[in-house]
Amino acid sequence: MTLKIHIDDSAPPYEQVRAQISGQARSGVLPVGYRLPTVRGLADTLGLAANTVAKAYRALETDGVIETRGRNGTFVAAAGSAAERELASAAQAYAERARRLGTGEQAALDAVRDALRAVHQG
Repeated sequence: MTLKIHIDDSAPPYEQVRAQISGQARSGVLPVGYRLPTVRGLADTLGLAANTVAKAYRALETDGVIETRGRNGTFVAAAGSAAERELASAAQAYAERARRLGTGEQAALDAVRDALRAVHQG
């Protein structure tokens, strides 16, 4: 994720952060499920006050661009229907679980294909 704040820009810094994250999420540069830096971490990186970044994150959450999952962090939300969002969330949870179990990508994908075949045949 690359963000740049321009002090000579007429848009306030929080709006620059909001617009850049929103644009990168909608264009796919930041994929669904991408974990964003903490408010403090991003504020330090950009040389902004934590409240400025927090204001941008709140606006992005209101817009449905990002979602906060408590202590787990803030992530790029799935766009689209509720079903698509739920599917993306379930896929993200599965991918994280597979990683924790030490399962490789191919084995994780094979397990999903097997599960889908079983459900569709049943």
